[in-house]
Amino acid sequence: MRPIRVHETEVTDGLPPHQRWRAMLTVAIAVAMSVLVTSIANIALPTIARDMHATPADSIWVVNAYQLAVTVTLLPFASIGDIYGHRRVYVWGLAVYTAASLLCAVAPSLPVLVIGRVLQGFGGAGIMSVNGALVRFIYPRAELGRGIGFNALVVAGSSTAGPSVAAAIMSVLSWPWLFALQVPAGIIALWMAHRFLPRTPLAGHPFDPLSAVLNAITFGLFITALDGIGRGQGPAMVVIELAVSIAVGWFFVHRQYTLAAPMLPVDLFRRPLFALSVAAAICAHGAQLIAFVSLPFYFQYVSGLSPIQIGVLITPWPAALVVMAPIAGRLSDRFSAGLLGGFGLAVMTLGLLLVLFLPPRPAQIDVAWRLVVCGIGFGFFQSPNNRLMIGSAPRDRAGAGSGMLSTSRLLGQTTGSALVALVFGITHGGENAIELGTKLTIGMAAGFAALAMVLSMLRMRRPQSV
Repeated sequence: MRPIRVHETEVTDGLPPHQRWRAMLTVAIAVAMSVLVTSIANIALPTIARDMHATPADSIWVVNAYQLAVTVTLLPFASIGDIYGHRRVYVWGLAVYTAASLLCAVAPSLPVLVIGRVLQGFGGAGIMSVNGALVRFIYPRAELGRGIGFNALVVAGSSTAGPSVAAAIMSVLSWPWLFALQVPAGIIALWMAHRFLPRTPLAGHPFDPLSAVLNAITFGLFITALDGIGRGQGPAMVVIELAVSIAVGWFFVHRQYTLAAPMLPVDLFRRPLFALSVAAAICAHGAQLIAFVSLPFYFQYVSGLSPIQIGVLITPWPAALVVMAPIAGRLSDRFSAGLLGGFGLAVMTLGLLLVLFLPPRPAQIDVAWRLVVCGIGFGFFQSPNNRLMIGSAPRDRAGAGSGMLSTSRLLGQTTGSALVALVFGITHGGENAIELGTKLTIGMAAGFAALAMVLSMLRMRRPQSV
């Protein structure tokens, strides 16, 4: 069924300056909500398990349900955004997310809470799938890097503030308020979205339901298998899940080559700049997540720090990213993403190597400045890379570019966390197991960052398309 075209006002080259900040504020509120919910759920998980008389293994689905729902629907929603309008998908995603937040707040049992988290994931995917595409229509092409940099600033700032916000709320209120307080924010964002977000041109191709099903099976089983590695699932089940994911994925990719506007943007992967940017993003986000997951174990079990001290000690990395994201975004309007990204990833690799050779009980300042180096490096990479991924897609495929941006981030993060779990599982029980496991994972993170650096620098040989 082909989409019914409505009267849409195409934004030729961004919104006027007086409208631009209101549209970006609208985007920022919804993006911050979708990022914050991951952090606050992680912090509240032990309390939720206790209050709902659930085992830790069962309660982990409060986190996994959201992640799975987002992962399997990002690309379908991005495709729907190209077909029916990015603004429309964003508004519906925000509405579903807000309603699901209310359901989570009043959930009487763990199964109902998990259902609410699944619905939240669907809504979050609607927001994240077209978020980057909307930024492309809000800012003129010459200033797109500024918009992408501001977006990265919101994501990094929300990630940084998430644990502190959750802790502050839970110090005076019960955990359902973590979800309830998102409802008024969602309502405000919905009102602003209807007033301030631009309408975007509609693509003429139909939606492909079979591709959506194949996408869900491929990515769903892949994420489940990686998560199973971390949870100590039986090797046979992990192998079966990966085998089915690969087999279905082959049919999924093969089908995409027969479509004029494929859901998995194989047409965009024919553009070397886009393909290299996706690969670099997966490696870089994997490296960052490996460090974020493994370092707290090192600081707690080797350095003997408290959870509060660990939280403060990790903060310099995202704090440096918050500072660098908008600066790098502005620079990406003038300089090659390959150059900026390659430089940033070289700095990040250096920072990770410096972390690798930390003494067992380092002074906090020794840790802090090394993590600042990592954050500066990642910040120099992220905004220019995101700009290139969004901008290298044709305007009628902006949703596909935005969807792949979020998908590459999730794939890198999921792969990184699974690798940490695998390494810690292999080294568990031996003498100095945590120290050895952390050294191995940080070395692995440095390797991923170095690979991302090479991939980024390969783009310098090719003309920029934005």
